[in-house]
Amino acid sequence: RVITNLNIHRNRRIIYIASTYTTTTMMKIATALLLLAGQSTNAFLPPSITTTRNSALHAIESSDDAIVSRRTLLATSLETTLAVSSLLPLIANADDVVDGAAPSAPAASPTVVVAGATGQTGRRILERLAGQPNLSVIAGVRNVEKAEKSLGESSTVVRGAMVQKVPSLDAAGVELRKMDVSDTTESLASALSGAQSLVIAVGFVPGNPLKMNKSAHEVDNVGTCKLIDAAKSAGIKKVVMVSSILTNGREWGQEKSPGFVVTNAFGGVLDEKIIAERYLRASGMDWTIVRPGGLKAKPPTGELRISGEDTLNAGEISRDLVADVCVASLTDGKASNKVLEIIEDEETEPKVFNGLNM
Repeated sequence: RVITNLNIHRNRRIIYIASTYTTTTMMKIATALLLLAGQSTNAFLPPSITTTRNSALHAIESSDDAIVSRRTLLATSLETTLAVSSLLPLIANADDVVDGAAPSAPAASPTVVVAGATGQTGRRILERLAGQPNLSVIAGVRNVEKAEKSLGESSTVVRGAMVQKVPSLDAAGVELRKMDVSDTTESLASALSGAQSLVIAVGFVPGNPLKMNKSAHEVDNVGTCKLIDAAKSAGIKKVVMVSSILTNGREWGQEKSPGFVVTNAFGGVLDEKIIAERYLRASGMDWTIVRPGGLKAKPPTGELRISGEDTLNAGEISRDLVADVCVASLTDGKASNKVLEIIEDEETEPKVFNGLNM
């Protein structure tokens, strides 16, 4: 507690007592004390403060230490009240200040980054996040100029052996940043600066059969692990990774299952993805790994089915549902440090997505 003297008028002074009350409250108390003629102020003072006069106003003294008359009291009270009133507009919005601490700044909106934002699944995730209030969204893309154009227009593209229609996306308010997993860890960390969450939706696109193994290794393994290192360096708290069912198929006797054999024929991608999954799990960050079945570009035709780790070896799912699960996993505590294997239950009608039911 600190006591300071503020000269209000010649030969008079007011004693201000710092406390854990708000500044506004202390001003009101001081004014009230001055107006309480005939009432002792001892009850308002801390025990450590002693006084030498048991009069109505210990805080006001004349030069000759005489007791102030009621007329003088009224004049002084009016003076003080006017002085206090002139200060109130300056402190009307002040927060509580304890022991001289500065008022806290308003909390900034949380920021989430979507790596692979121009991909089929990534752009769906981006669209859902961009529509949420009080959320800053960053799209991680390999080429900012091309991404600005591609995100804003619909098109038909060939991805591997599939021809898919890509809808346009309203990315107003979304910040685009260069983020290529072939970049250095430092460059990726810089692109992630200021964010709290990351969705990893990167993956190699099957193409030249002679280069698929190299591409899958560089993107789904080395590049993704590098992105995880960058996220940790940038202070990211939550990471959601889009992977695939059967990534860990060899460990539970599925290496000869049709789903594993067919999928892993594309560059050994399942063997590459499982390495990145394990790397994320050992990172120390909060994580969720989403393992979808075969991906469909069409809207869902069945209800979402969420299963445990290493339980599904077949099934398909709409990318729309994958995006829903990824977005929900960012904030749903039930998904913390979990592997979610997801497909559509074709025997049931689709329902509106309403959180993770596990």
